[in-house]
Amino acid sequence: MDREHGEAVVVQRVGGLEVIALRDSADVFPSGREEMFPDATAADWSRARGADPGAFGPGLVWRLDFRCYAVRRPGGEVVLVDAGVGPPGSPGSKWAAPGRLPELLATARIDVADVDLVVLTHVHEDHMGWSVSPAGVPMFPEAEYVVQRTEVARLAADGPMREYLIVPLQRAGLLREISGRRRLAGAGGGRITAVPTPGHTAGHQSVLVEDRGRHLVITGDVLVHAVQLVSPRVGYALEDDRAVAAATRVELLADARRRGATLATAHLTRPFVGFAEAGV
Repeated sequence: MDREHGEAVVVQRVGGLEVIALRDSADVFPSGREEMFPDATAADWSRARGADPGAFGPGLVWRLDFRCYAVRRPGGEVVLVDAGVGPPGSPGSKWAAPGRLPELLATARIDVADVDLVVLTHVHEDHMGWSVSPAGVPMFPEAEYVVQRTEVARLAADGPMREYLIVPLQRAGLLREISGRRRLAGAGGGRITAVPTPGHTAGHQSVLVEDRGRHLVITGDVLVHAVQLVSPRVGYALEDDRAVAAATRVELLADARRRGATLATAHLTRPFVGFAEAGV
């Protein structure tokens, strides 16, 4: 059973692990949903409305959350997956409402020193905003920041994301580049694993949380709207490679269904989604 602290912090247990959904921000997307998902049919939209009614505003408005996840291990150490929109002055705050992750961490009784890993599913503005301050100071000084090597390589040498995020983390000695699937934490039955899920970006990764026969997938942007949950081959206009993204989505959802896994989503207006309750 989920325990809710208002709407912004929701907790679900995966065996002995505690997965905490942290809604850093919520806003309306700058472009309409049909523009962003041009392949979706009327039937797709009808099913998506049933799966996530909160995403549908008036007309073609797309409402979405910007969510991070904290995975608390039995010893109290925390893996943070994604870092939201960030404060005023962060790159993401130019087009989405600034976030409030620090107060949500306090509500969840997480100190920044408890976080020993920050896993960035990918380097887009709305997923890394609290990683560093606008002045380039890492928010989680005790943590390694885990990014796929392919994701770092795709960033232009003088691009804004490299300058804003990668350079400060490298300077602080906190950046950890990995290649491929990698167990990040856990021993015995409890595991937290980074899994490459390319397409949205070349180096996109998701996080698999497993313990005592239970499974949860923190999806990142493998799917950004429920229309991609009900119809996985529907592409998103901002995916780097829509064909690869669709194949990744089909594979991830099929694997999650086989495992009986819960999906922990970044942008749907419900944090934890099961296939049966979503009607898919």
